[in-house]
Amino acid sequence: MTGERRPWVIGVSGASGTPYARAVIGALLDAGFPVDLVISRAARLTLLDETGIRFRDAHWKDDLAQWLERELDTADLRYWSPNDFAAGPSSGSYPARGMVVIPASSAACAGIAQGLSKDLLQRAADVNLKERRPVVVVPRETPVSRGHLLHLLALHDAGAVVLPASPGFYSGAREVGQLVDFIAGKVLDALGVPHTLYQRWTGTLGAAREPAPER
Repeated sequence: MTGERRPWVIGVSGASGTPYARAVIGALLDAGFPVDLVISRAARLTLLDETGIRFRDAHWKDDLAQWLERELDTADLRYWSPNDFAAGPSSGSYPARGMVVIPASSAACAGIAQGLSKDLLQRAADVNLKERRPVVVVPRETPVSRGHLLHLLALHDAGAVVLPASPGFYSGAREVGQLVDFIAGKVLDALGVPHTLYQRWTGTLGAAREPAPER
């Protein structure tokens, strides 16, 4: 990508499912798109629990390089503290392409749906909604209450794509990582970003039992 830096903003909230965020971030970087990242306070506990990585603001580049398993260039990936309301993504004039909240906890969904902007993640999502940019919310809590459903409906009505972390099996997944990639691929589909993260339905029964194509 050339010209003005226009990142996708990725918000990671406190629900279980950090591998989904990792897959989406990696796929966007591989596709040549810059990424701005916000990791909520609650998400740091989830990241520690699921990966053993203790994320620290002061050492964010090293910690993210460890999580994403790649060397990072700040032109490609920029990190913003969740308490930084002066951050770029807090303003509608910031040239973001849109935002993905992945995974999205019920608390994050409620805060975004109600416009609470209690932290940068919620504020950035609210900004992208009001600017009519693409916003994808990936809830990963189950079961859901009536209140959860009402918040998801409010997000849908505000223009967000509600994309639950519900992987399909028709693509022939044989490993957990392939199920993660399926959801990451559906997120990229919603953003209009080309990818080869999963095998698409071809209209042929039994295709899932065939060897997956080379990526």
